[in-house]
Amino acid sequence: MTDRATSKKAIHDRLMALEAGELAVAISHYEAHLSQSQTGDHDIHDKDDQVSARESRDLAVAFDAPVLAHHAKVDAIENTDFSLTDTVGPGAVVRFNNRCFVICVSTTRFDVEGSTYMGISTGSPIYQAMAGLKAGDSFAFNGSEFTIEDVL
Repeated sequence: MTDRATSKKAIHDRLMALEAGELAVAISHYEAHLSQSQTGDHDIHDKDDQVSARESRDLAVAFDAPVLAHHAKVDAIENTDFSLTDTVGPGAVVRFNNRCFVICVSTTRFDVEGSTYMGISTGSPIYQAMAGLKAGDSFAFNGSEFTIEDVL
């Protein structure tokens, strides 16, 4: 069993790797559609080429939003204090109802050291319900009562 600071660093590193991977995929999709949207200046293009290029350009614009969203998440992770804490706030890892949450950005589930975590943003209603609490404190959410088991 590792100490709490080492565990928290591993959680932070995995969170960053997860989001950096999501950003790389979003950029890849964006660039693929952007490159397909360009027709060479010296080539002769028929109507189908122009329609295809326009559709790819429209898709590239659609893929721009996820790129920006993942950039924002990476920035948030980089600029959040992930030092050890005993209070629920940005950068905290919170366990309740036998589930673990990282307070920073919303993510899919990810595993670290045999435990499963999920990122939640500071704008989420469940975070708002437990902000500022400590281990042993209780909060109500969606008609249920939860007790915070641990804060890291």
